[in-house]
Amino acid sequence: MPRTAETTPGATPSAHARVVPAPRVGALFSHNASGNHFCTASVVDSPGHDLLITAAHCIDGGQKGGYNQDIVFIPGYHDGDAPNGVWTPAKLLVDPHWASSEDPDYDVGFVVLQSNDGKNIEDVLGANKIGFDAGYSHLVRVTGYPSSADAPVTCKNTTTMQSATQLKFECGGFFGGTSGSPWVTDFDLRTRTGTIVGVIGGYQAGGDTDSISYSVYLSHGIRALYEQAETLH
Repeated sequence: MPRTAETTPGATPSAHARVVPAPRVGALFSHNASGNHFCTASVVDSPGHDLLITAAHCIDGGQKGGYNQDIVFIPGYHDGDAPNGVWTPAKLLVDPHWASSEDPDYDVGFVVLQSNDGKNIEDVLGANKIGFDAGYSHLVRVTGYPSSADAPVTCKNTTTMQSATQLKFECGGFFGGTSGSPWVTDFDLRTRTGTIVGVIGGYQAGGDTDSISYSVYLSHGIRALYEQAETLH
């Protein structure tokens, strides 16, 4: 079941709420800032300084429908506040394997954002790098926005290999709304940046329980999608 807002919490979270929001991670809201947040996304380094990474199922319905254009991104959202502004998508991109058949090995999507007050999001907040074909075992920091909460949760653990095309991460508390949460390795406490090696999604649309999450392994197919996203302006 997707880790979108439809997932129902069924256990006490073991991830902890962040006292200080992660500015490069934010919630995806339906319609506008007064809507409901249903997924998570984060700023990823790109030449255009305007790119987000999330799960494909957060922005495209696959066989059940096309792109969900009516969304906004609020980085660092907490307790009803938008400390870093409200950002509107310009273009969305998922792989044809996802769009045509919801292939779980391509459950990664990219969002090109419009500028805000003449500035691009990476120029304002910085960005995490993205790592391709980086292997299966990483100590990662995962931050996401459960739809039932007004602040993100975070957890650290080491990823394992679920399959040749999927990563696995174990930590409770990643309920509905955390789809798209970035898996950040080599996290630098000073700069608060690292390298994204996955996002919640993929197998079981991210996981059937809050305690085990999955991600597409970021291989050459996702690299090609990222490179295509870089050209969308």
